[in-house]
Amino acid sequence: IAVRIGPDLRGAVVGAPSYFATSPKPSHPRELADHRCIRFRFSSGILYRWEFEKDGEEIEIAAQGPLILDEDHLIAQAAVDGAGLAFVFEDYVRTPLATGRLIRVLDDWCPSFDGFFVYYPSRRQMRPALRAFVDFFKVSG
Repeated sequence: IAVRIGPDLRGAVVGAPSYFATSPKPSHPRELADHRCIRFRFSSGILYRWEFEKDGEEIEIAAQGPLILDEDHLIAQAAVDGAGLAFVFEDYVRTPLATGRLIRVLDDWCPSFDGFFVYYPSRRQMRPALRAFVDFFKVSG
């Protein structure tokens, strides 16, 4: 059973105006090799590979950069502070984009996707805690 627990999501590649004062804006994901990227490390230790798609072409980039963090809010703040380019969910950077503290690039390479789902094997003998969790997010999402 799959239950949607949130809205569509979309990634955003962003950088501060101060960063772009000394570095050109990339127009293709492959140009990220020439940029300082703020990387994300999963709790497993694996580094996230930035994923892009445009007109059926899919590209994964092993972004490079001296800063590796494990929290999206910290990554967004580091981008605001000019540490490099960040790839985060657009919800994390909506305000800095609106106020001009961040500039979005590669927008056409960042399509939305279906968001998150909870998967469970059956409705039969469902534990009450799982039922409450699913019901909460199904209504709220």
